[in-house]
Amino acid sequence: MTDALSSAESRDLRCIAGMMIPASAEFDVPGADDAIIFADILGSVGRDLGHVRDALGGLEALCGGPFADLDTKRRETMAATFRERGGMAAATLSRVILQCYYRDDRVLRSLGLEPRAPFPKGHTLEQGDWSLLDPVRARPKMWRDAD
Repeated sequence: MTDALSSAESRDLRCIAGMMIPASAEFDVPGADDAIIFADILGSVGRDLGHVRDALGGLEALCGGPFADLDTKRRETMAATFRERGGMAAATLSRVILQCYYRDDRVLRSLGLEPRAPFPKGHTLEQGDWSLLDPVRARPKMWRDAD
């Protein structure tokens, strides 16, 4: 396994990223297939390379060829089917795309956030409904105590 995606894999990944998060003129944000964001995606695959390759290979097998070569309607159908069947590989692929998208300065500004590292200043979060955690708190213990 090499440390980089092939050009065909990159092409399919960019197509998926653009479908997953398209550009929005209304909110003045780029899509996930934007050159800067996509370069970050490619540079951030790292430890997830195997899962990303599995996802792209599974998608190609489902489509019977490169995903990026399909017409728009067929892409949408195949993407929906893949989301249902893709399992861990599809989830990892989505996470890799999302993490890079939501750390782009332009996207952060559109959300009203200052594009900076979260520390040392931190970010203030509005308080929510803590009762939503009650079902989690009610679960039985699923860990063992440390010695």
